[in-house]
Amino acid sequence: MFSGIVEETAKVIRLVKDQENLHITLTCTFVDDLNIDQSISHNGVCLTVAKKAGQTYTVTAIRETLEKSNLGLLQEGDEVNLERSMRMDGRLDGHIVQGHVDQTAVCAKVEEAEGSWYYTFEFEPVKNEPGYLVVEKGSVCVNGVSLTVVNARDTSFQVAIIPYTYQVTNFHCFTPGSVVNLEFDILGKYIAKILAAQGRI
Repeated sequence: MFSGIVEETAKVIRLVKDQENLHITLTCTFVDDLNIDQSISHNGVCLTVAKKAGQTYTVTAIRETLEKSNLGLLQEGDEVNLERSMRMDGRLDGHIVQGHVDQTAVCAKVEEAEGSWYYTFEFEPVKNEPGYLVVEKGSVCVNGVSLTVVNARDTSFQVAIIPYTYQVTNFHCFTPGSVVNLEFDILGKYIAKILAAQGRI
């Protein structure tokens, strides 16, 4: 379980294709603190530390993950947003994030706003998944970052990015056409599922 508050970005050092799996080797400042079997959010995807070597660690993404996320598009040198799992005795500064990406979206526009940035993302609605949506002032997780939705539409939404988030996450790498990972609000998904079962939506 995560909160969507990114700690830092990791650099992709090596990518190794192994049948339908992708082994991703990265480096970050807290490699020494990581343990084998530890869960870490990578661009919003929960992956398990499988190996450590020096100042690098390796995780594996399987086919399902590669199909649902942007991890299959990674190249060596790319930046990846990292968050270690949430402590139960800590504050929930973002929102409840599972690390289970629902689908990808495409960055349609980046606008500077005198010290902040507005990003517009477009996504394809998933049929038979009524909870895969955004609501005005609701929460959404973009590449592992907990954000507040503005200008919510059926197939698009905007988020406002402050300088700190711009610098600490890989949002500073996004341009129109960039593919990002989306995880919709888990509470909204449960409510939509219940209402759909009752025939109310």
